[in-house]
Amino acid sequence: MLPLVIVMSDNTQVRDYWNRHIHDLEITTHPVGSPGFFADLDQYHFEKLHHLPRLVDFDGYRGQRVLDVGCGAGTDLVRFARGGAIVTGVDVAASAIALARENVRQQGLEADLREADGEDLPFADESFDLVYAHGVVQYTTNDRALVAECRRVLKTGGTAVFQVYNRVSWLNGLSKLMKVGLEHEDAPVLKKYSAREFRDILAGFREVRIVEERFPVKSRLHGGWKGTLFNTWFVGTFNALPRAWVRRFGWHLLAFCRK
Repeated sequence: MLPLVIVMSDNTQVRDYWNRHIHDLEITTHPVGSPGFFADLDQYHFEKLHHLPRLVDFDGYRGQRVLDVGCGAGTDLVRFARGGAIVTGVDVAASAIALARENVRQQGLEADLREADGEDLPFADESFDLVYAHGVVQYTTNDRALVAECRRVLKTGGTAVFQVYNRVSWLNGLSKLMKVGLEHEDAPVLKKYSAREFRDILAGFREVRIVEERFPVKSRLHGGWKGTLFNTWFVGTFNALPRAWVRRFGWHLLAFCRK
């Protein structure tokens, strides 16, 4: 059998884009990098992703090494650090790492934060107990290379958590119907996956469990009649349906993988 060869890609455009964009910046009026800014990002992040604390045990890695790939401003990374984990965060954007450093400093926590490409991680094999890559696979040029790197630096028996966008989802369909663009639709790379496609790029792991999540919550980003219709009718109607009927249409596909 021929050896697997992964060709690293040039993520220059991806890096440039994320250096100029801050995720969820629109929901805060506080100066970037201020305590109010980080508090607003944390509140909004876990307001729309209220499933995360139920599915991810942020307090369950005390004394263990956790790597957050694509850590952004450090919203999730800070939760792991508060829980006692030994945290490392990488991001392709220097601006994100600067924000994450300030976030960690303001919280009185410690973290190893580095500007690095998830497709070429600067760590030895089997370095981490948990590798967490929430919302990064879909924005990188070579998704398989990023997943392979996460698997490489993960300890045998450890867990990797990935999240991607579900092409067969309520939000993807609604955005086309209502002609409302998705967040970061102008990014150099934005991929959406079916559950089968997602499972295929995770095939190197011993165990893979995929959970469909991210169902409609009221939006603070969209106004006008479309925003009113979404908040007053669509959210309630969709969430009143039996979850078994609509689960496969969750906007996020979360994978919990064992090496």
